[in-house]
Amino acid sequence: MTGIQPEIGVIGGSGFYSLLDEATTHSLDTPWGAPSGDITIGSLAGRQVAFLPRHGADHRFPPHRVPYRANLWALRALGVRQVLTASAVGSLVPEWGPGTLVVPDQVLDRTSGRAHTYVDADAGVSHVSLADPYFEAGRRAALRAAVSTGIAVRDGATLVVINGPRFSTRAESRDYQRSGATIIGMTGMPETALARELALPLTSLCLVTDHDAGVEAGNGVTHAEVLEQFAANLPRLRTLLVATLAELPAVDRDAAFTEVYGSTPPAFDLP
Repeated sequence: MTGIQPEIGVIGGSGFYSLLDEATTHSLDTPWGAPSGDITIGSLAGRQVAFLPRHGADHRFPPHRVPYRANLWALRALGVRQVLTASAVGSLVPEWGPGTLVVPDQVLDRTSGRAHTYVDADAGVSHVSLADPYFEAGRRAALRAAVSTGIAVRDGATLVVINGPRFSTRAESRDYQRSGATIIGMTGMPETALARELALPLTSLCLVTDHDAGVEAGNGVTHAEVLEQFAANLPRLRTLLVATLAELPAVDRDAAFTEVYGSTPPAFDLP
């Protein structure tokens, strides 16, 4: 499809399009339908990158309708070997206010009704470990990038992922805090689990846009406030993302596959 084989897939919002040099756009289809949008391939920070808008170029897909399986499948079909994601999240910690950048290390999945696996009912069983959901070498790369750019980040967090598109009740928010969650979002799962099934190491960068409903008094978060905070802090997130790309180690796809599956092939054909 293209003579350029991107090594890193970036999943995020439309604010990252303009960063790619010598970019070309590609339309793909997958056994799981079309991805969220066309994939843009170009160079950034000395790496070949495939960028995919998680919610579509016009933000048409709410969190519970994002075609997660098609998105990850399309990236791997293009030759991507690892994934770097950028997401807006809420904070469940009073001192982590809007503008805080976080490199999470754990996930609590509270979603339902989403396709969480590539294994169909008649395809057998593939059990993959998700004990440590994020690529540790990628996390360390993000932390080095933070030091080199002078951008403060929080090292480690537990991201609880909810269905959306509504925000939490105060009771739900307090319950997530009691469960050990420190940030909250709507897109981290099944994205992270599907990447693991495809043997794609995944690193996540999260930008806090608000405090969740149970953290402090007030009317609770609104979508307009989230968009305002994301736009205000997007330049810092982009700077961190570009610096992280430069720091990410190369990934051997065969080694990554062996780490996930050992000598047992998955119950589906990988692209």
